[in-house]
Amino acid sequence: MADLKIVLVGAGSRSFGPSTIRDILLSKPMKGKSIEVVLMDTVGKHLKDIERYAKAVTRKFGGRISYKSTTSLSSALPGADYVVSAIEVNRYLYWAMDFHLPRRYGFSQVYGENGGPGGMFHALRNMGPTLHIARQMEKLCPRAVLLNFTNPETKLIEAVTRLSGIQAYGLCHGVGMGMNLVGEMLERKVESMEMVACGINHFTWFQTIKDRKTGEDLYPYIRKVDEEGDIMSNWHELALSRILFRRFGLWPSPSPNHFGEYLSWAEEYVTHQVQYHYDPMAGHPWAGGKIPEFIYSLTYSNLHRSLIKKDKKLGASWEDQMAAERTDLKVEKKLKPSGEVAIPMIEGLSCGAPQRLDAVNVRNNGCVPGLPDDMIVEVPADVDAAGVHPCQMEPLPEGIVGLMRPYASIHKLLVQAYAEKSKNKLVQAVLLDPTCRSYQGAVGLVDEMIRLQKNILPPLK
Repeated sequence: MADLKIVLVGAGSRSFGPSTIRDILLSKPMKGKSIEVVLMDTVGKHLKDIERYAKAVTRKFGGRISYKSTTSLSSALPGADYVVSAIEVNRYLYWAMDFHLPRRYGFSQVYGENGGPGGMFHALRNMGPTLHIARQMEKLCPRAVLLNFTNPETKLIEAVTRLSGIQAYGLCHGVGMGMNLVGEMLERKVESMEMVACGINHFTWFQTIKDRKTGEDLYPYIRKVDEEGDIMSNWHELALSRILFRRFGLWPSPSPNHFGEYLSWAEEYVTHQVQYHYDPMAGHPWAGGKIPEFIYSLTYSNLHRSLIKKDKKLGASWEDQMAAERTDLKVEKKLKPSGEVAIPMIEGLSCGAPQRLDAVNVRNNGCVPGLPDDMIVEVPADVDAAGVHPCQMEPLPEGIVGLMRPYASIHKLLVQAYAEKSKNKLVQAVLLDPTCRSYQGAVGLVDEMIRLQKNILPPLK
């Protein structure tokens, strides 16, 4: 019997699978423990290279780790201590709809991953598979802990905690992105600062930004940089953050194209037609399966393309784009940590190595004053052998709480829509969303999304 059994669901991912394996090998608290890692993915051909890589990197760097691959969830789960999930089905194909169709029906949807109606349909597609994992865990490993990387974090953890008895936590590196932006702005190393944020996933606020050694409050320096800096500086990454900071008093995280999804007026600051841009006269990409390039943000995009020599990704099918991500896995000369916190969570719970994690999605239970107790929030947490201990946060300004409070009802209605197979509850959630401008538009969007995504959405009556 292994000391620990960890099941990686969605292990065929070329980012999630290898990075988690590297984190296990880099873990000092896990050294000396025998660990069984089950690589599980519904697509069998994705597993061969991952298992080959896992065994090769383990031989090179050492570790008492055994590996097994399977496409069967029921075969993977028995005896598991931890189930780490990162799943997505035909991401590019459906994201193109999530990003574009809400805009066609009048929604101010600047992105389509976590917030707005695009985020709702993203959640409904992933809710079924995620709850299937949780329900199989109830049967086969009821004491195991589900560590979820799948987005939308808040909505999926809300569904698992309301509709199953499994202990589940959502883990996200978004707060690290926010920390990096603050570090760049202040020209400081992130490690030199103590930064504490809370809120909801992809929409958190730094209550503390101070010098780690001296304890000096660094917010006055942020105000100085903002006051003296050109308003157009690094517009796509900073403009909306600066406006929220000026008006509400705290710096938001992780970045405008993420928390902009939760605001009705973010499109004034976030260029929202860039992702999956296409010419509608040439036909909608989901109809022909040719999905345009996804551009994360203008900051990281090549804006100097030649009109003659097109980027190879443009016009590629979603299958081609997925294949392009699946480059050959080569054993590294040196291992680097991924920055994800699933393995630190396990170190705290099972290896006698207490951890402070910057962001864990959990039931509120008063951790963030002003938000409902049964709402899923993202807060720092201490983890040890006794469990996960979410940190008690200071009260947030009422304006900030007011921006997040509506999502307690939206997320609850979305879970009810799934559980009750209720189209009406889904329409209610869409009508409550701040990006909604029209009843006709809300119903039209829901009807079209149900028609286009019927093969992957739960049945809605």
